[in-house]
Amino acid sequence: MTEQPTSHEGRQPLAARPQERTRPRAEATGPSAVPGPPGPTQELTGTARREGDRLRFVGAATRRIARGIDLDEIVLGLCRATVPTFSDAILVYLRDPLPVGDERPVSPFVLRLRRTDRLRLAGEDADLGATVPIPVIDPPNDLTPAAELCEVRSGGALSEVLRGVRPVFGDSAAARAALPELLGDGRTVPGGHRAILAPLRGRRRVIGAAVFLRRPDRPAFEPNDLLVAAQLATHTALGIDKAVLYGREAYIADELQRTMLPDSLPQPTGVRLASRYLPAAETARVGGDWYDAIPLPGSRVALVVGDVMGHSMTSAAIMGQLRTTAQTLAGLDLPPQEVLHHLDEQAQRLGTDRMATCLYAVYDPVAHRITIANAGHPPPILLHLGGRAEVLRVPPGAPIGVGGVDFEAVELDAPAGATLLLYTDGLVESRLRDVWTGIEQLRERLAATAQLTGPDHSPPLEALCDDVLDMLGPGDRDDDIALLAARFDGIAPSDVAYWFLDPEDAAPGRARRLARRALARWGLEELSDSVELLVSEVVTNAVRYAERPVTLRLLRTDVLRCEVGDDSPQLPRQRRARDTDEGGRGLFLVNRLARRWGATRLSTGKVVWFELPTPG
Repeated sequence: MTEQPTSHEGRQPLAARPQERTRPRAEATGPSAVPGPPGPTQELTGTARREGDRLRFVGAATRRIARGIDLDEIVLGLCRATVPTFSDAILVYLRDPLPVGDERPVSPFVLRLRRTDRLRLAGEDADLGATVPIPVIDPPNDLTPAAELCEVRSGGALSEVLRGVRPVFGDSAAARAALPELLGDGRTVPGGHRAILAPLRGRRRVIGAAVFLRRPDRPAFEPNDLLVAAQLATHTALGIDKAVLYGREAYIADELQRTMLPDSLPQPTGVRLASRYLPAAETARVGGDWYDAIPLPGSRVALVVGDVMGHSMTSAAIMGQLRTTAQTLAGLDLPPQEVLHHLDEQAQRLGTDRMATCLYAVYDPVAHRITIANAGHPPPILLHLGGRAEVLRVPPGAPIGVGGVDFEAVELDAPAGATLLLYTDGLVESRLRDVWTGIEQLRERLAATAQLTGPDHSPPLEALCDDVLDMLGPGDRDDDIALLAARFDGIAPSDVAYWFLDPEDAAPGRARRLARRALARWGLEELSDSVELLVSEVVTNAVRYAERPVTLRLLRTDVLRCEVGDDSPQLPRQRRARDTDEGGRGLFLVNRLARRWGATRLSTGKVVWFELPTPG
């Protein structure tokens, strides 16, 4: 017995062939031997063959529908599986908008024509199996074009058919009343065409309808074809339900992840920053990559990049928790290895399988040094001013969440004009290459980009980030990508003044004199009165509580920054002094005269700082 083919390429459609008749074996041979009429056994064999063909078709069609991941793929799978094997044309309508989950349905609702496919007519194309949108031409040459939108009103003929869920023949009384509503403007199926109207019902409600059509020259639909249409409609509707739910979950997780990333990067003194974030491919786009830049006392800045293992809303939520923890730890001015140690403890508190990689670095623009600690993350790359790209040798460490491991920090030179690139493994690892091959390709890409700008100039930071992302090929987007680039400008030693003051009554007066000399050396005498007043107030507060020497530092950049540090962890608070109070007006003056000011608690005490704009 020859199997009925289920694919439509170059083959005769299912049920389009005339019913096969099996000739009985002739008892006699010769010219007078005439075969007799088919008996009951032959008719039973033909029926069984047709039923077997239907079962094979339904199996192949449902597998093709199930292969779809998103909405369009599922609808396309239904169209390609049924045209021309089961029907000559199909129209698929879906609710607009599609309800998600437990959303309450609205009435009336709108059906939108999502896709139409048909078998080309003879002479239109050599490939009769091709599918194209239904053209707008009049019957009887082709199918009547359908309206794009259809409003389904409660109590109407179309509403009753959809509520019944079961497919109906196009020539039934219910379909004859419902199809004009669906096709719009009173259109009907062209004369002689056969139709099946099949509601698409998801897990909770009807989400659309499919119309299967056959031309007059093809055998009519049989009662068993209603069962086939019901199977196709059910698998399609359930697949659409899952696709919509997955799409909503992925959207929420993606938005959650984006909102937990910084809206903008800070602009700390002595360093320029740029960043990029790209979600993964549609098949696994929800992840836990993050980056951050956190200003620290002393004009330093913490650079952080991390990657929570896994792709789910849970990964995005854990990322948010770890990022918040890292910001809190950075505010305590802990060493990088201590920050990773506390992050490791926090990840263990979140669960036994909450693991992530992280790289934490602190850049000091005054010392032109950077301190880096790593927890299982890809190493950073330093692009020097001359064009040399170097993969920094940082102890890899164990990922966060493993527990019971020590992290090690290294201190390296950060020369002015150099660029540090921090990234997640999605940039360098894919199905086509391993992580170390990707790191080497990234290093070569950075070096080649720097060569184009010459040995004395660094490539523009934003353009450098875009060029790095351009190295990704078509198969290189398996994971999220977080990228943080830092261009080290540094602060020249001539623009820094630093002193230690003993905690005694004479300290404020000495601080005023030292500040006046530094301003004169920098040509900023215009700021002397304001700076002396503010320095005196801040140093007075520090001396009142300090037991060890107080530090005073002035930094000249695009602004004048003053920092006063002491060993008392108590942060000063601004209050309004009464007329009879002899003190309590220091921070009020700082708030009124300074452009910005603040106080940061350190592991060794605190730092109070303020900034004034420089003349011109």
